[in-house]
Amino acid sequence: MTHFVYYADLFGTAVFAVSGALAAGRLRMDPFGVSVLAAVTAIGGGTVRDTILGATPVFWIHDTNYIWVVLVTALLVMTLVRCPRRLSGMWFQLADAFGLALFTVIGAQKALSFGASPLIAVMMGVMTGVVGGMIRDLLCREVPLVLRKEIYATASIAGGILYTLSIQMGMAQIPAMVIAMAGALVIRVSAIYWHLSLPAFELNEPSKEE
Repeated sequence: MTHFVYYADLFGTAVFAVSGALAAGRLRMDPFGVSVLAAVTAIGGGTVRDTILGATPVFWIHDTNYIWVVLVTALLVMTLVRCPRRLSGMWFQLADAFGLALFTVIGAQKALSFGASPLIAVMMGVMTGVVGGMIRDLLCREVPLVLRKEIYATASIAGGILYTLSIQMGMAQIPAMVIAMAGALVIRVSAIYWHLSLPAFELNEPSKEE
């Protein structure tokens, strides 16, 4: 199971790297820009998490496979993808949802292993899952996806809560991971399939006449 989680984590890293590389392609960035955007999307959240937890050097320094996955993914996107729509359909969104669920659980798991409280563990899980995408969007001068109506961070929060609650109730780590990932996946995939979104907070500006 440990090997499965590791390789699934690398797969999630590749999926998030594709997302960053596609965003860079839409802005016509050079290969360095594509690599940077792919990297911050794929490993940015985990880097911030490890820095806050004091888990330094951060994970990708200990295991450079993460860097190689990012660079190879960026190269493949630049070489093979000429139409971003081919990678923006349902299958890519499902893979992204899987990566979000897995990153959330891994982040919460690592926080608990460092003695963090359940609340902080949930926050670290969400940070691992969404911060990379936030950095990507900010570099692209866009409002981050997680700050809009999209049900994305909500799915991550639910996954983090399910994992920490399961561990607090004495459940073994593997079943807790499965339950948490399933919960986050169901919420995110349901939002994708049925186009669900959270209500937007909107202020009514007074008219000039008033």
